[in-house]
Amino acid sequence: MITTPDSNQAIAALRDAYAAFNRGDMDAAVASLHADIDWIEPKEFPGGGAYHGRESAKQYLAQSRAAWAEVTSEPEQFILGGNRVVVLVHARVRAKGSAEWQDVHLADVYTFQDGKAIQMRAFANRDEAMRWAGVQIAAPAS
Repeated sequence: MITTPDSNQAIAALRDAYAAFNRGDMDAAVASLHADIDWIEPKEFPGGGAYHGRESAKQYLAQSRAAWAEVTSEPEQFILGGNRVVVLVHARVRAKGSAEWQDVHLADVYTFQDGKAIQMRAFANRDEAMRWAGVQIAAPAS
């Protein structure tokens, strides 16, 4: 389980990682990850598959960013569940040679060990991510 000070640190590190990805700084994007991270992307994602280690994750991120003319991944919400953090992400991508933007709502689930993300598993379906992580979004108070 991630404790409150550790969860604040984990969320801050993840915010920094997404910001680094958005500005094209892949070294900074993976800096806070565990050296032996397992990075798992859905098969339907460009370059989808499993990657092991920080350097391999960095290479995946660089090639996934290079596949588009423009891309941003904005974290919308961080949800804690045990040793996991579910990040609800709003990605905007524009294909090379196109003026059209696509909006994608997905989820990344990070599993933490000793204060570092040891696994990242991306999901095209947010509900599937929540089920896999064993967490629920609190219903709004009525």
